[in-house]
Amino acid sequence: MATMNDALAGAPGKGRKFGRDLAGLAVILGLAVIGYLLFPNNLALLTRMTAIALLVLSLDLVTGYCGVATLGHAALFGTGAYAAGIAGIAAVHFGLTDPLLMLACGILGGALAGLVCGIVILRAHGLPQLVLSIALIHLFHEFANKASVWTGGSDGLAGIAPDPLLGYFEFDLWGRTAYVFGIVLLAAVFTLLRLVVRSPFGMLCRGIKEDSVRVRAMGASPKLALMKMYVISGAVAGTGGALNAISTQVVGLDSLSFTLSAESLVMLVLGGTGSLFGALTGTIVFMFFEDIVSAANPFHWLTMVGALLIAVVLFAPKGLYGTAAGLASRWRGAAR
Repeated sequence: MATMNDALAGAPGKGRKFGRDLAGLAVILGLAVIGYLLFPNNLALLTRMTAIALLVLSLDLVTGYCGVATLGHAALFGTGAYAAGIAGIAAVHFGLTDPLLMLACGILGGALAGLVCGIVILRAHGLPQLVLSIALIHLFHEFANKASVWTGGSDGLAGIAPDPLLGYFEFDLWGRTAYVFGIVLLAAVFTLLRLVVRSPFGMLCRGIKEDSVRVRAMGASPKLALMKMYVISGAVAGTGGALNAISTQVVGLDSLSFTLSAESLVMLVLGGTGSLFGALTGTIVFMFFEDIVSAANPFHWLTMVGALLIAVVLFAPKGLYGTAAGLASRWRGAAR
């Protein structure tokens, strides 16, 4: 009887969570359709935005949900991009330029980079973590620059020519196939991550962020859990890097830059940490704002971006999505 009552009590909660998941997917797909209709000649920017959104989502896993401080997360994104690009070029000689195979290589490369970065960064806490992450991104960048035989060095990795997706959809100059491919990847990854962060493992990672000593006293291993999350984060970032390599058909050192790492953290804070919706919101707002302002004023656009960030941090400390969600919750409570 107790088990049945518990199940009945939990059903409404599960139903609400499932409804929010469906609503989230509907919003992603709806925005994708709107973007396609409004910007049919600028799908490259939207595809780039999708790839960066995957990077910011991956950063949210380790920073927002686990509390790990890092300014070197682009190392995972860039490794995935180079892994996909190198696989695509090397496979030309064997006739295996399947974009799904390149995607798999990017995911694997990002996961391995996540494992390496996790082993190093998780040996410290707080400010030393930031220092280690900065050191790692510079090491990854310098390695890619020196290993020019594989990466093309400062000239970049060019000559990536993926086959038509599923044998039917060619990667055209307008970027339609790449855009649809990216949206499908984003929707799939978002759905999987919603399951991860709500699972017992996700709850454990949140507990580690709040009080790692108490979690250790309960018999769990915080370092092992954080390592697992870092590998998952690397796989997600590698997915974004692979998408970027497949869509642009070139990989440069900018995919391993400190600037990209810092911007991804800015996007996460802008949208709100500890929320997958916040990560997506911050990415969309930042990249659209950057594109519009830089086109309107190419000499002082950084000043406007800085002003936006200061305003958000001062007046919406939980980020745009976090603040909006908090206000909506208050309104619902007042209505009741």
